[in-house]
Amino acid sequence: MTHHTIATRQEWLKARLELLAAEKELTRQSDALARQRRELPWVRVDRAYRFETDQGNVSLADLFEGRSQLLVYHFMFGPDYKAGCPSCSMIADGFNGFAVHLANHDVSLAAVSRAPFSKLKAYKRRMGWTFPWASSLGSDFNFDFNVSLTEEQQREGGAEYNYRRGSRAMDPTNVPKPVAQFAASCGIDAPTYTRDRPGLSAFVLEDGAIYHTYSTYARGLDGLWGAYQWLDRAPLGRNEAGGVWWRRHDEYIPARLEA
Repeated sequence: MTHHTIATRQEWLKARLELLAAEKELTRQSDALARQRRELPWVRVDRAYRFETDQGNVSLADLFEGRSQLLVYHFMFGPDYKAGCPSCSMIADGFNGFAVHLANHDVSLAAVSRAPFSKLKAYKRRMGWTFPWASSLGSDFNFDFNVSLTEEQQREGGAEYNYRRGSRAMDPTNVPKPVAQFAASCGIDAPTYTRDRPGLSAFVLEDGAIYHTYSTYARGLDGLWGAYQWLDRAPLGRNEAGGVWWRRHDEYIPARLEA
C-alpha cells in the first residue's frame, strides 16, 4: 500500500498549476538545449567504414539511404552475445513506429552492433523489428565512436565512454547485480557484456562528405526510452526501487498484460 497525500480537487489544482509552471520552464530549457545541440560544430568523417546489412556489404554513406541525415543507435550486441541487451531492446521496441516518420523528414535511422549480421538478423526476427540494423564486425566504427573497448583497454582503463576515461575490468567478485543479470540474459559474463556500451550518434551528408555532428551515451539516452516517458507520468513513476524490472518484450509473463 502506498502512502501519499490525499487532497481536495482545489488543493490538487493549486499543486498542479505550480507543477505546470515548472514543466513549462523545463520545456523552454529543453528547446534551448536542442538549439545548442544543433549548433555544435561538425567533424568530417574520413574513415571508410564498412557494414554488413540486408543489402550486403555497404559504406557509412549507404546507411543514409538517400537522405541527408543519419541517426545511429549503438545497440549493445557484442560478437559473443547470444541475445541483444535487454535495455537496448526495450529502447528499440519503439523504433518501428517512428522510423517511417523520420524517413519522411529526411532522417534515416539505423542500429549498429558488433555482432555478426546473422545473429542480428535472427534476433531482429525474434523481436519482430523491421528497422535497419547493420553489423560493424571487423570495423573500427564502434571503437572510434567510443561504444566498444578491447580486452586490453578494459584491463588498463584506457577506454573512453560518456566523455570520460577509465573503464577498467570489472571485479568478478563484485559485479553489480543488474550487470550480472543482464550479462546472464545475453549468455555471457559481465566483463564481456560491458565491453560494448549503448549510445546514439548523428551524422549529416553534405556535398558528398559525411560529418559527425553529435553523440550521447548512458543517461543521455533516457529520452529515447519511449516507455520511460509514459512511466514518468504514471502515479508511481519508474518505480525501480526493487531493481531492474524490465525484460525483452517476449519474456514477460503473459498474465501481466492480460490482467
